Amino acid sequence: MARNLQDHILQTASGLFYSQGIKATGVDAIVKAAGTTKMSLYKYFPSKDDLVLAHLRKSREAIMTRILTGVEARADQPRQKLLAVFAVFDELLSSPEFRGCPFINASAEFAEQANPVQLAAAEFSDEFRQLLTDLAEQAGAAHPDELSKQLAMLISGAIVSEQMRRESGAMRTASAAAEILIENSLAATKA
Repeated sequence: MARNLQDHILQTASGLFYSQGIKATGVDAIVKAAGTTKMSLYKYFPSKDDLVLAHLRKSREAIMTRILTGVEARADQPRQKLLAVFAVFDELLSSPEFRGCPFINASAEFAEQANPVQLAAAEFSDEFRQLLTDLAEQAGAAHPDELSKQLAMLISGAIVSEQMRRESGAMRTASAAAEILIENSLAATKA
């Protein structure tokens, strides 16, 4: 029962943080929405900061799993896997529940460089970029790290564009640009 309550509190808080913002969501709102008490919340999460970090860990696991699973279902060749990342994100952005990237949103709310929330967002960004770098290396890109930075920027920009103007097709536009970057990087290795 205890584990279920802890998971329920985290699930409730995550939903509120994502839909309303972290700073805008108070502990009282979480307790009320979870149908629990502050004492129970603080038993599992000693502070709101602990709950926010747990939310980001949960989001990180969910997003990385969705990316990896989605890429594997869509492609088997490294070049195609790079483009499949964009298809996975396009699917995420088309969800009615889409409210932006939880890490971009958290980073905007907690902009101080040493803040644990900012550090957790940066850690996700690093892990995601490493995934892109690995795929770029497997595809034979001339400069895999540089290509991964470019692709990550396209994805981040498309997420923010879609957050600002829904159904903009930003991720499909980013994917078309990515295809050019990938082709240029692969061609550079053959030159």
